[in-house]
Amino acid sequence: MDIKLNERKCTVYADNKEYALKKVGKLERYFNGNTVPEATVTFRIQNKNNYRVEITVCAGSTYFRAEETTSDMKASIDAAVSSIERQIRKYKTRLAKRTRTDVVTVPAQEPEEPLEGEFEVVRSKKFNIKPMSVEEAILQMNLLDHNFFVFRNEDNNASIAVVYARKDGGYGLIEDDE
Repeated sequence: MDIKLNERKCTVYADNKEYALKKVGKLERYFNGNTVPEATVTFRIQNKNNYRVEITVCAGSTYFRAEETTSDMKASIDAAVSSIERQIRKYKTRLAKRTRTDVVTVPAQEPEEPLEGEFEVVRSKKFNIKPMSVEEAILQMNLLDHNFFVFRNEDNNASIAVVYARKDGGYGLIEDDE
């Protein structure tokens, strides 16, 4: 597993870095040998008593992310790794259920309630995606009182992009890199 460590406005002691490498490295057992998972661990100290650890694991096109804040750096690492492990197990369980139900055909029955962990689309919309600037998209999002907005970024060859309101204030932009 390829692990990158980032320090944001702080300096992390070597023993905490080694601890993080050891703990995050154990996540590799959840992935098969076809792809080499990459992990990024970001350390932050919010104030004297709060240590935030963010872990993002990328395996192929699947991302797992966890963020934990506690009064101890190692406890934050443990909590974030535990959260990632739960996400991976949940994801693998969903994949296993999907492959099992696709292999065997079941005779038609009356509709039933969706099982826990299954996704049900309850509403669908179609609309014309107009080219606009990022600033205009943020304005439209705010006017609609939504927390995200999909648009064609006229500053980036009219590629599909999404602006969103961040929890900590400000805005984020997601766009295609092609």
